[in-house]
Amino acid sequence: MKKEIVSTQKAPGAVGPYSQAVKCGNMVYTAGQVALNPETGQMVEGGIEEQTHQVFANLKAVLEAAGTGLENVVKATVFITDMEKFGDVNRVYGQYFTGDFPARSCIEVGRLPKDALVEIEVVAAL
Repeated sequence: MKKEIVSTQKAPGAVGPYSQAVKCGNMVYTAGQVALNPETGQMVEGGIEEQTHQVFANLKAVLEAAGTGLENVVKATVFITDMEKFGDVNRVYGQYFTGDFPARSCIEVGRLPKDALVEIEVVAAL
């Protein structure tokens, strides 16, 4: 199978040697998205809920550039810096996935790029 790099200016550019997403076969694998505003390159203001909304805006833009959408996500991996905020992230997450939920993992980490509070990566079908 041939891989195809996905890139869009509607989501933050990579902050390292990686792609926003890669299409391979009938699947799309996104890089983890943090709450960077693609227009300013700055972290959005507010707490983990505001950051989670921006993460989903970024994921949606990357998936759309790949020719798919959140409705086709089969697996999500959520990284948070404070498991006490799991409920806050879950409430926002539930606004974007309302049925036929993807499989998911949630992992507490010591630190995320740009000192983000949350990072999410997804795998989606085309």
